[in-house]
Amino acid sequence: MKPAEFTSLPLSLKRPVSVLAAAALFTVWLVATVAGSTADPKAGERMYRDGILPTGAPMPAYIRGDILVDSTSFSCASCHMRGGLGSIEGGVTTPPTNGPKLYNPAYGGTILKQTKRLNRHQYIIAPSRRPAYTDQTLAAVLRGGVDPAGKVLDPVMPRYRLDDPDMAALISYLKSLSAIFSPGVSETTIRFATVIAGDVPQAERSAMLAALKKVELQRNNQSKVYQARSKYMGGFAEEMNLAYRKFEFVTWELHGPPGTWRAQLEEHYRRNPVFALVGGIAAGEWRPVHDFCEDNRIPALFPLTDLPVVSESSWYTLYFSKGYYQEGGTAARFIERSLGIPATSIVQVVRDDQAGRALSQGFDDAWKELGQAPVKTVVIGAEQRIDSKELAGLVSDYSPELLLIWDSSAEAVPSLATLTASNQQLQVMVSSGLLKEKVWGLPETIRPRVLITWPYRLPTSEDSLARRAPLKMKESVNRSDNSRIASRIQSLGQVLQLGVMHMKRNFYRDTLIDVISMIPDQDLPDYERLSFGPGQQYASKGCYIVQLGPGARPELIPKSDWVIH
Repeated sequence: MKPAEFTSLPLSLKRPVSVLAAAALFTVWLVATVAGSTADPKAGERMYRDGILPTGAPMPAYIRGDILVDSTSFSCASCHMRGGLGSIEGGVTTPPTNGPKLYNPAYGGTILKQTKRLNRHQYIIAPSRRPAYTDQTLAAVLRGGVDPAGKVLDPVMPRYRLDDPDMAALISYLKSLSAIFSPGVSETTIRFATVIAGDVPQAERSAMLAALKKVELQRNNQSKVYQARSKYMGGFAEEMNLAYRKFEFVTWELHGPPGTWRAQLEEHYRRNPVFALVGGIAAGEWRPVHDFCEDNRIPALFPLTDLPVVSESSWYTLYFSKGYYQEGGTAARFIERSLGIPATSIVQVVRDDQAGRALSQGFDDAWKELGQAPVKTVVIGAEQRIDSKELAGLVSDYSPELLLIWDSSAEAVPSLATLTASNQQLQVMVSSGLLKEKVWGLPETIRPRVLITWPYRLPTSEDSLARRAPLKMKESVNRSDNSRIASRIQSLGQVLQLGVMHMKRNFYRDTLIDVISMIPDQDLPDYERLSFGPGQQYASKGCYIVQLGPGARPELIPKSDWVIH
């Protein structure tokens, strides 16, 4: 592949350059042209991402000639993605819409007959050749659907009825979109940070850092392969080598109370900018780190937390699941679908701490969504002891058929044994994520009446995965506890490798999120499956309800299918 050349730049800048130098040259041109515009870039961003005009009204848009569409659900970003690099879906290629691509010529790719495409998705029809856009021809194609080469665009591409000021705002934003490489990338390396926040136990810190080191080494050992290929594979290998970057992981440690973490994160980033955050672990909730990443538009991939931020409007943090909240929601759906116990016969006992509140909130939200009346909730103070006598009093007062106990205190499991022994009809539900290793200590006599939320694969499924997994994965699948640090970092590494590979040479943070949203479901340790899509922040979307079998090494007996939240 020839070095990058920006043919629409001034003549003094038209010369072959390296990838990063080309980006720098385009930046010079971009700053000069956008600086001369009076358009509001924030207004253009809202038009592109949300389909909303500066007035707050939806952008008027038509498809197939005269069919009015709702631009808030048919926005530019919904097809061309937030990073503007386009997408492939259902055999249709959506071309890039960012400044460096639009304002330079585009060249078509190989067109294969349908019978020859097979599974080679990379050879699906590419955009046809066209000259570089100008502001005038870009406005024309957005309004009328005809590109500079005279080609009429697909009829599903909306035609926007925009006046000149609104068109100028949108074009100004498109020029700036994915025009400057994001920080943390050099000619040889992509730098990432992992966060350790608060008093995280040393064993957990060490396990995460060791697993990340393995991911880093696996990636960087590939450099020898790329060098060898370059000797034999010509232009194809050159393209691969231009895209290849080693990984560098740095550690950001945060000390003190969570209220001070934001300032520490800002200082870490000022001193050592990174492309994205990966993994990470916190003593408590993840919100301070989440908010930092959202505000600074920094991707954060799969922190190891059971207390994620549950939001439908965030974008930059991808979680393995909704954590405790997801377990609570699964409990509600299982009870409504499989047990049919009315709200009046359910009591929820909640420890007043972050974990207990998250489980309770997940249950309450799902229960309400199912159209059910609120259940009786008893809140236990963060330092309050709760023993079998007090639980028996609750049962006597409310006569429940089902007791939800969202508590991990030392008294929780012994209290269950005493309570259920004297209440032969009572069922109990607990969280395995909350109890962790304590869940295996449930006395055999009460196991048939204790239901357990289980957010991971069933062990039989994990054994099968281990037998057919590469050796590097087999080690991580063999766990002795529920923290699953090494195996989850291994899964993170797999997704990160795919994301960086599909970014190619487009080193933009939004593009990393975009390409991860388009990768297929992943069959990896821990979770039944990890699935992705635009705007989907939580890759694992389900949970089992199980019971413990008999014996000193009990098996898990599934009482439900994978319950989707």
